[in-house]
Amino acid sequence: MQLIPFGDLQQMANVVAKAGCFGFKTMEQAAALMLVAQADGLHPAKAATHYHIIGGKPSLTADAMLARFQGAGGRVNWDAYSDEGVTGTFSHPQGGSVAITWTIARAKKAGVGNLDKFPAAMLRARCISEGVRTVYPGVIVGMYTPEEVSTFEQPIRTFEQPIRTLEIETVQETAPDSITLAPTMESLVLAFQDAVQGHPPTSAFYQLCKTAATTRKGAL
Repeated sequence: MQLIPFGDLQQMANVVAKAGCFGFKTMEQAAALMLVAQADGLHPAKAATHYHIIGGKPSLTADAMLARFQGAGGRVNWDAYSDEGVTGTFSHPQGGSVAITWTIARAKKAGVGNLDKFPAAMLRARCISEGVRTVYPGVIVGMYTPEEVSTFEQPIRTFEQPIRTLEIETVQETAPDSITLAPTMESLVLAFQDAVQGHPPTSAFYQLCKTAATTRKGAL
């Protein structure tokens, strides 16, 4: 298949997102899945029917997953199909054969939704995803069905608060000797300015130096 230029793909994604009928909320979501579809050898427009965004995660529909499996030489026999349980036997020349059963009880334990409305369809979807992934996973590497994604535990969002460090000012019990022993007024001024540099006037150290400088001034 000829690759669609990215600029054209973006325009297509914009149309699909604005249509609002394929589950894509933004142009970026549509474009991302269109790129995935194109990488899988499908026309980007197929992304609308083959893929879904569930909880922000991309997923492949069960029908598309089964179609890929069968297209790659896989087979499935439906041994049981009812609202109480679905069993399918999946086989592939490279992966052998396995029988997968999903019952209502198992689906409820896994957190599968829509069981009240479409029990058989939901059980079938889980059967397909487990069967294909078990027998021939290479055909769906990294992809899950919407029914699977909807049961994934969502990460708990935490809002990190900046750690505030309490700066404890170290207060000297006595003023520097350069202030208390200043021999002249000029040296006293310079000593005071040097000692309080970087200390706000409201700080305890500043007030200590100011008191010592005033006392020394009276002695000169």
